[in-house]
Amino acid sequence: MDRATAERAALVALLRQPNLNWSDVAHDVQEDGSALRVLGRVVGQVDTLLPDERSVDALVEAAADDLAAWQSEGVTVLAFFDDDYPAQLRDIREMPPLLFTRGDLRPDARAIAVVGSREASDRGLEIAGSVATSLARRGVTVVSGLAKGIDTAAHQAALAAGGRTVAVIGTGIRRHYPAANRPLQEHIAEVGLVISQFWPDSAPTKQSFPMRNAVMSGYSAATVVVEAGERSGARIQARLALQHGRPVVLTGQVMRHDWARAFADRPGVQVAHGTAELMEAVEAILARVPAVAELEGFPEFASL
Repeated sequence: MDRATAERAALVALLRQPNLNWSDVAHDVQEDGSALRVLGRVVGQVDTLLPDERSVDALVEAAADDLAAWQSEGVTVLAFFDDDYPAQLRDIREMPPLLFTRGDLRPDARAIAVVGSREASDRGLEIAGSVATSLARRGVTVVSGLAKGIDTAAHQAALAAGGRTVAVIGTGIRRHYPAANRPLQEHIAEVGLVISQFWPDSAPTKQSFPMRNAVMSGYSAATVVVEAGERSGARIQARLALQHGRPVVLTGQVMRHDWARAFADRPGVQVAHGTAELMEAVEAILARVPAVAELEGFPEFASL
């Protein structure tokens, strides 16, 4: 196999090792400049009672076989050091070392997340659809999490307007959650992009959805929160977006909640009453975003 494939396979093998934190693995590989070398050090650690007899070559070969199998299913696997890894994710603390994608992968610097409650009101669904339609008609990518409620309304409206939408999911890419959104997920994979940071067969967990929110925030230039209760994942995303230095736009619909009123005075947060005001806020944000993300990659991997 070529060097680039071997490095990607070594990263997969590393992330499969027990008791290793994925963020630590990414940091170690970034610092060293080679997943193969880091894997060699991990596998070479010898316990006096339990010698490590695994072979680096065997681990890399097995991982390469899995990469080929995923690719044959139409799944693209991106390591954080790959040139086509989304550049905007490289500057967040929660950067996933691997991404599994289906669909049209392209630079999405002009992307806005539209998120909100699963148990959405009729008014919330109307606002989500209106916002997503307006964004799509302006050539802005609509990002959401494929959950029922606001997410579904945003994806569907973007598609109906002939725009691009990206679904960042909280399960493995072979899974469909909720089950009712399977046709929508498959359609987005055909005309847009589906992204997962989890192993392809991973089931949804309590922890996976906040992790998904972090990636959705990092992928997007800003987050629009349409409707979200005190314990909503959209509230989590608003907090993460501010940590990531991404602007947050809150609709008047969400301002009925204490958390939203507390957020409203924070730097980077705007409150918009009505679609026209919201779009003005979004357009001002996008005016500060370059057409193509100008974020640096990892030059130590450039020769792979």
